[in-house]
This record gives sequence, structure tokens and C-alpha cells, in this order.
Amino acid sequence: MSRIGKMPIDIPSGVTINIDKDNTVTVKGALGELKQKVDPDIKVEVLETQIIVSRPTEQKRHKAMHGMYRALLHNMVEGVSKGFTIEQEFVGVGFKAEAKGQVLEMSLGYSHDIHFKLPPEVKVEAKTEKRSNPVVTLKSPDRQLLGQVAAKIRSLRPPEPYKGKGIKYVGEQIRRKAGKSASAK
Repeated sequence: MSRIGKMPIDIPSGVTINIDKDNTVTVKGALGELKQKVDPDIKVEVLETQIIVSRPTEQKRHKAMHGMYRALLHNMVEGVSKGFTIEQEFVGVGFKAEAKGQVLEMSLGYSHDIHFKLPPEVKVEAKTEKRSNPVVTLKSPDRQLLGQVAAKIRSLRPPEPYKGKGIKYVGEQIRRKAGKSASAK
């Protein structure tokens, strides 16, 4: 049996779960509401303070979906109760980030500034302190959307391996390469 799939999901107080006839799970909490359509073969049931996900057979397809849907539902429950956060650091001379509502204005060393419009579910906060790199904090109850937005922002200027300039996640280790070395003759 799937190690992930067989673990029950604990429901924290303040979170409500609703399962429709077409196997759509709706999770409501303090930070918002998330929906996920679950495959009809996978059975989702709510027992008092836990969600149990089960599969009908030992087919490879059912095993794969069992763990995946359990993980997705766990992320939804955690998202509406606690939320998810990703921090990105802008490393480079003159790199700037400024949040104006749902638009993130970035100066990344190109000839023009980049204006990145964020989805309404994602909240952004940018802070720049003297003598440190700008840090952008993204918050959302939807983990999948948050990761997608963070990856898109990072793709605008990925960190390069020689000087380490670019947009990186806070705490991420960049593999550095040695530059050219003079020949010893």
C-alpha cells in the first residue's frame, strides 16, 4: 500500500470539507477556499476529524493516484489553515523589487523594468534593506499556484553559476563553477 496514501489527513479546527457527487472536494478555511476534482476510482471520506483516501485495487494506476490525491488534499487543508510562503532573493548590482498591489515591479539589469502581474490568490511583499539583497515574499493558500508563480519570476533571471547573480530562493545553494584559469607554461 502507498505509504503516503494510507496516512490519514488531520482536519484542524476552523476547516470544513465538502465532497460533491462528482467527487469534487472543497476545502474552506480562514485563508480561503480550494477545490480539487478527484478521480472517480479513488474514494475520499471524512471521518470526524480525519480525511481517509482509499483505492479500489492494486493496479499501478490506482497506486499512483492514491498517493497523489492524498498529497493534494493534505496541501489544500494545510493551505487554507496555515498558508504557504516562498521567499526569493534578488542577487545582483542594481537589482530592485517593488510591490504595488498585485503588480511586482522588478529591475533586473535589462534595459527596461519588468512589471509582473500576480494572480489574486497570491499576496506579495517586497523588502529592501541597506547593504542587502532585495527579498520578495510570496504567500498563498494554493501551493501549486504559488510554486508556479515563483518559478515564473525566477525564470526572468535564473542564477548563473559563475558569479551567482540572478533570482534565487532564500537558502538555495547555487553550484558555482571556476572561471578561466591562466595556463601555466
